Amino acid sequence: MNVSVVIMGVAGCGKSSLGRAVAQALQLPLVEGDDFHSPESRQKMRQGVALTDDDRAGWLDRLSEQLRQHPGGLVLTCSALKKVYRDRLRQAAPGLRFAFLQISHANAQARVGARGEAHFFSSKLVDSQFATLQVPSGEPGVLTLDATAPLQQLQAEVAAWMTTKELV
Repeated sequence: MNVSVVIMGVAGCGKSSLGRAVAQALQLPLVEGDDFHSPESRQKMRQGVALTDDDRAGWLDRLSEQLRQHPGGLVLTCSALKKVYRDRLRQAAPGLRFAFLQISHANAQARVGARGEAHFFSSKLVDSQFATLQVPSGEPGVLTLDATAPLQQLQAEVAAWMTTKELV
């Protein structure tokens, strides 16, 4: 398989869990997007300060490089909140697909709050994630999923979709 997929959505939607499950099912490398944030961006998020487009620019460059370095395909977890961010990633990997984990504000808030202090992402930022989100409906290569569905079901849906030639 030489197609990559971005597991995307707001904080708390389950990107990391689904990314691990899909990578394992498809036997593809997993790249955790959060690992590529700069120390400055991580500090801002810890303090509850939303990232700007400028803050995300270097991060998107690093993620694009990861996509280019894995021409055989990979699973990337990345919020990819704006269309311009998704388009930037698409430039790095033709045919790139996005699995969008759709979740309500209340569910995202509850999940982020349950993470505890160990995670760098402040629960104060959930509002800004929803304010920034441009839902990817109508874009090519996007599968929309209910983030509250069981993980095994989500993994099976993404894996089946990834083996089709058609973009949704």
